Amino acid sequence: MTASRLHKTNMKILHNARIYTLDPSQPAASTLVIDGGRIAAVGGGELTEQFPRAVKQDMGGRVILPGLTDAHIHLEHYALGLHKIDCETDTRAECLRRVAERARALPPGEWVLGHGWNQNIWPEGFGAVADLDAIAPRNPVFLTAKSLHAAWANSAALKLAHITKSTPDPKNGEIQRDAHGEPTGILLETALGLVDAIIPQPDVDAVAEAIRQAQPILWKMGLTGVHDFDRRKCFMALQQLHARGELRLRVVKSIPVDDLPHAAALGLQSGFGDDWLRIGAVKVFMDGALGPRTAAMLEPYLNQTQNRGILNMDAERLFEIGRQAVESGLGLAVHAIGDHANRETLNAYAQLRDFEQANGLPALRHRIEHVQVLHPDDAGRLAALDVIASMQPIHATSDMEPADRYWGERTRLAYAWRTQLDSGARLAFGSDAPVESPNPFRGLHAAVTRQRADGSPAPEGWHPEQRLTFQDALAGFTTGPAYAANMEDRLGQLSPGCLADLITLDDDPFVCPPGELHALQPVATMVGGEWVWKTQEWGTSS
Repeated sequence: MTASRLHKTNMKILHNARIYTLDPSQPAASTLVIDGGRIAAVGGGELTEQFPRAVKQDMGGRVILPGLTDAHIHLEHYALGLHKIDCETDTRAECLRRVAERARALPPGEWVLGHGWNQNIWPEGFGAVADLDAIAPRNPVFLTAKSLHAAWANSAALKLAHITKSTPDPKNGEIQRDAHGEPTGILLETALGLVDAIIPQPDVDAVAEAIRQAQPILWKMGLTGVHDFDRRKCFMALQQLHARGELRLRVVKSIPVDDLPHAAALGLQSGFGDDWLRIGAVKVFMDGALGPRTAAMLEPYLNQTQNRGILNMDAERLFEIGRQAVESGLGLAVHAIGDHANRETLNAYAQLRDFEQANGLPALRHRIEHVQVLHPDDAGRLAALDVIASMQPIHATSDMEPADRYWGERTRLAYAWRTQLDSGARLAFGSDAPVESPNPFRGLHAAVTRQRADGSPAPEGWHPEQRLTFQDALAGFTTGPAYAANMEDRLGQLSPGCLADLITLDDDPFVCPPGELHALQPVATMVGGEWVWKTQEWGTSS
């Protein structure tokens, strides 16, 4: 773009900054020229003289980074969860106290909803139906676990869902029972749906409003984009916000596998949409999760010799789904946590790559979501098959204790992002919020240190050989998600032609002590060339 062309537009210049562009051809700069929502020029102080009519903002030596993207979030669940009871407590007693407090404030019969409990950190383990009955006798209670693969319900909720001693387990799910066969109140995997289906659900307008209110919270954390894995209602809400001009996050929207036939019939393809809202991949679940020990394993869990988790399908079935997807131009995003689930997924992807090549189809940017533990024989297969490793660094530090307890020596290749990067795989990082906080600086801290915020478990971190440099970790939240979305030509870095999505910090994360990364917070966030959030005003001159 020429200077004369730029002079005629409403430009802004951010100068006197430490800019990390993530553009290999120009990794550092001090000045950005922004025009029409895009980066027009990158360089030094001379740019302020070349465009004298632009609005100038002195950044006071602050750091500028590309905006961060959460490559795996459940946006509707996260936004609505901001209004639920926070059940992520150190003790079961505290969780019950919070539930009792909410129940007292609600009229009889109204649902008490919460999220975030984790039986693996409670000395008593799983809760029981009687615990909730005692504190909320007048209300149905439904509390989803941190993993979103388990839930805890009281008798009123079970009764409304018609769950009794004689109710059979649903396919790929389990109603946990006591020694007498009575439901304990704990529901695993698809059994959650037995209760969830009867809870009054917010309509599209309510979901849209919840997401609108959640956007400033995400901006404050430094997020300018997300890859969403919720379902139809979320997509409708996002379209509503977009139509009103109120969607100010870049959203890549997955399609549930149940809707693949409809999407294929309509001719939808990955990438359809615009720079605000576009179609991503088809989401498929291969297994469960570590917390409830439903992740599909090649060998049994250490403390449950008959339990290898739940495998939802084999490689042949996944390949058939993948074939229908790629024939329609849709990529796959497969949830696989256990080593068995990952192996079956990789076997299916091997067939799918052969199918794409044999039929002259493009090699789509398929993904595995989570990749939490791999068998050593499979460690290099994502790279070999050019499959994106969509991982969540914060899971490693959150899950390290149950991982050690249930997987033992297998944790050597658990949350193994260094192994994946060194093998040549592409990383796209996220949070799986509301499973974890969507704060990307917590994820960056986990990726670089393999430690929790308190420095545990050791100065060198958990399996320190899997640590990343800050540069590599930052790529997981910037250039990695951009590539996964087929948007690397305009997202993930600050170079001419890219969308002007960026964050500003007082502290330089490249030089601050790694143990402090989790506490960093942007002072301003820009999306599409406009400041959508900031803590203070900067002086401007025209």
